[in-house]
Amino acid sequence: MEDHSAHQQHGGRHTGHSVADFRRRFWISLAVTVPVILISPNLPLIPGGQLISVPGSSWVLLALATFLYVFGGKPFLLGMVRELRERTPGMMTLVAVAISVAYLYSTATVLGVPGMPFFWELATLVDIMLLGHWIEMRSVGDASKALESLAKLMPSEAHLRGQDGATVDVPLESLSVGDVVVVRPGEKVPADGDVLEGASSVDESMLTGESVPVPKDAGDEVIGGAVNGEGMLVVTVRRTGAESFLAQVVDLVREAQASKSKTQDLADRAAMWLTFVALGGGTITFAAWMALGRPFSYAMERAVTVMVIACPHALGLAIPLVVAVSTALGARGGLLVRDRAAFERARLIDAVIFDKTGTLTEGRFGVAEVLPLNDMAADDLRTLAASVEQYSEHPIARAIAADVRPRAAVTGFEALPGKGAQARVDGRDVAVVSPGYLAENGIAVPNAAGELFSGGRTVVFVLRDGGLLGAIALSDVVRPESGVAISRLHELGVETIMLTGDNETVAARVAADLGIERYFAGVLPAEKAATIERVRAEGKTVAMVGDGVNDAPALASADVGIAIGAGTDVAVATADVVLVRSNPADVAAVIELSRATYGKMQQNLAWATGYNVIAIPLAAGVLVGLGIVLSPAVGGLLMSASTVIVAVNARTLRVR
Repeated sequence: MEDHSAHQQHGGRHTGHSVADFRRRFWISLAVTVPVILISPNLPLIPGGQLISVPGSSWVLLALATFLYVFGGKPFLLGMVRELRERTPGMMTLVAVAISVAYLYSTATVLGVPGMPFFWELATLVDIMLLGHWIEMRSVGDASKALESLAKLMPSEAHLRGQDGATVDVPLESLSVGDVVVVRPGEKVPADGDVLEGASSVDESMLTGESVPVPKDAGDEVIGGAVNGEGMLVVTVRRTGAESFLAQVVDLVREAQASKSKTQDLADRAAMWLTFVALGGGTITFAAWMALGRPFSYAMERAVTVMVIACPHALGLAIPLVVAVSTALGARGGLLVRDRAAFERARLIDAVIFDKTGTLTEGRFGVAEVLPLNDMAADDLRTLAASVEQYSEHPIARAIAADVRPRAAVTGFEALPGKGAQARVDGRDVAVVSPGYLAENGIAVPNAAGELFSGGRTVVFVLRDGGLLGAIALSDVVRPESGVAISRLHELGVETIMLTGDNETVAARVAADLGIERYFAGVLPAEKAATIERVRAEGKTVAMVGDGVNDAPALASADVGIAIGAGTDVAVATADVVLVRSNPADVAAVIELSRATYGKMQQNLAWATGYNVIAIPLAAGVLVGLGIVLSPAVGGLLMSASTVIVAVNARTLRVR
């Protein structure tokens, strides 16, 4: 989509002009420039200085130049008025002054004032400036397309199911929480909700970055915009409109594009000062050459060239393009930046504090180890336990039931409150019980089971007809990506710390499994922020990584708050960066992208500033004695070359 919305981080200097508008003005102005060059006098490197001699050519040139000045120069003239009204003279002011000086002086020569007209220089200057701004806006627009495409993910209609079971197609905006919608194979899910009926696999890759389709069954959550696979799903709408996951993502993108970084502010200040330098330099250059006895036309040409070549267009482009490219790169990698300043601080991070539950772990029980006894096969033990527990809603029971399929025929299920559950499996009594049940019934815990309790695990025992068949240890499931996350952070020289409300035993086990050197156990939610401050007091730049629910104060207290998952309101409200894929390994990606982004900003600032420092004296004519003279057109050409180099350099931003 070609508009200027993505370009607002440039201080609004292109307000009212789209990419298409600059493109149109460039091509029309270029077409008018051709006859200007053909009939202009005093062309360099041309025998006789003129390609075609036309009667009254000066008046024809004035008419063509007037069109170019008004039509091609309009964006710059309006931009100058806007900048002066806001008392922030900048790039548009410089361009407008340069073309105005060239046009007015050339017009004066046609009307009889002694001097050499700058018509062809004016024409090429307008063309070059239009081309530079077109490239700039198109580059930013291209970099933002990955983000803008989010808004196109939602379908336009939904299949609403009524109480009679019939479906009717309704506009998406008419859906309400509690509505029941049907999602057919291959269609997009119209709103966030919970599966009421059906089973399928859903492609959430455009939303979460997860390339593998996610299985969905009754009770599972689905995200609006995800693509349904092979089965039909009946979904109860839970969130619509601004509350939906996708709407949150779009809002995050909008914030990321609108927020201005401190480095950007630095570039803006540098551009403003360079504007003063350029205007002052042009005035001094004019006065100096006049004082040295050079003709008015020569002094004016030098002054115009200084103002053209000193235009800090590349400087203003240096940072916004890098911001746009890094924001798009981050979004494609599942990183949504809410606060640009905090994102820039991420390059300085030397300690990352992870919340354990829901961040390093999945926040749910899973089978960690199985201990069969008396020649019982481990798989048979799992099947017996799962057969009984499939009818229980207890978290431990659900973890065991989810561990294995298929299950044997079961009758007579009975829950044993606080102790477990029992049922008849293939005609025999099977029970899955706690250690307390064993103690009450005088059943000794085998010595071999002692190791299962290590690290704060929960252990249950499986009995058949009163005989002990084995034990199953359960624990909070560690995310498979967590180990990768810790390893990558260590490679970056970043200390990793774990924060948890669990006891010392559990904390020590998880930390040891992941290779985390330091941890804080038994920390209440209200104490997490204080723990962050404690680490910061050691002189460290600290990032806090949490799920955004109980970790909000800590996320806000850290130098950089990073939320795992973008589905909760608290994560969106408090984090500086959101990891859409809920992958802790992406924390390293945040730091790497921040470092790469800052490095690219420095490169662009150094190039743009250094270019002007060297070019201004040359434009003023300090090397005229050596035969080096820069005309306004050549100055504009070099300036646009600097702009293109900065743009290309920004687009080379890459992270692994």
